Amino acid sequence: MFQDLTVAELLELQRKGEVELIDVRSPSEYADSTIPGSVNIPLFDDAERAEVGTLYKQESVDAAKDRGLEIVSRKLPEFIRSIGDTEHSRKVVFCWRGGMRSKTSATLASLMGLRMYKLNGGFRAYRKWVVQMLESYTELPPCYVINGYTGTGKTELLNRLEQLGYPVINLEAMAQHRGSIFGHIGLRPHNQKSFESLLVQALIRYENAPYLILEGESKRVGKAVVPDFLMQAKEKGTALFVEVPFEARVANLITDYDPKAHKEDYLQSFARIEKRIHTPVAAEIRQSLESERYDDAARLLLEHYYDPRYQFAMDQYASGRITVRASNLDQALKDIIKQLPKLN
Repeated sequence: MFQDLTVAELLELQRKGEVELIDVRSPSEYADSTIPGSVNIPLFDDAERAEVGTLYKQESVDAAKDRGLEIVSRKLPEFIRSIGDTEHSRKVVFCWRGGMRSKTSATLASLMGLRMYKLNGGFRAYRKWVVQMLESYTELPPCYVINGYTGTGKTELLNRLEQLGYPVINLEAMAQHRGSIFGHIGLRPHNQKSFESLLVQALIRYENAPYLILEGESKRVGKAVVPDFLMQAKEKGTALFVEVPFEARVANLITDYDPKAHKEDYLQSFARIEKRIHTPVAAEIRQSLESERYDDAARLLLEHYYDPRYQFAMDQYASGRITVRASNLDQALKDIIKQLPKLN
């Protein structure tokens, strides 16, 4: 039979790469938020879950169980096959509360010879653990904060630093949002629960790091709100201001945002800020977007919208900041690394 695991036990096994984590909730529940690293093998799809839930509320527990059994019976072979096909020999299943869905899944799979575990308390227990962890943070290691005008390539620099083994907290990646009015385009922004789960994982991963590296984000990144303790650490951190040539910034924006693939989305998003820009300039930006002259649109947006807005943040760090001037991202990366203490 299966074995129950606490959240702490599960995370330790997951950290060691010794288990496969399976979310047996419906696709919409999984899409809303899950435990990072899990795969979705739903016992019920969304319509089936709604049907069983309605029977439970309007008729009886027994009626809901009977209908649930009918649904599971006809999909059982494929369900067990899907669980068996996952990477690891040991599987951990969870549902919302560690109740009927995960118990049924673990029992049936174990009867078919699979080594099964069940998360005690389900996703709700995990979510409670995430909240408690975030509440426990009062101070972080010293932070190095990468700042710079829009298009500087800050996110790419963070990605490269992380690939080199530096302790990076990439808030935009966790939020699945680039942090601008166009930042959601081509992405699926995470909600607060998903953002916080990824943030806690990163903080645990780097709990013994001598310092952290992050971008100079605002309090809100897309749908996600950055916790106060992280904002305070950012404000106390060492500010690294990256400066690259204007045309390099334009090229970075075109590469990052891929406007040709999402033309209508960019036009819709631009409409949200159009009235904030001097009317003749706004008209020129719109015409550039409509005629797919994206380089021209990017130049005008930087000059007349983003750069003036970012100047306020620049002024906040007028003293005590380190400026990194480079002709391209490769040079900027080398210069940033020179400013960072060596890792052991």
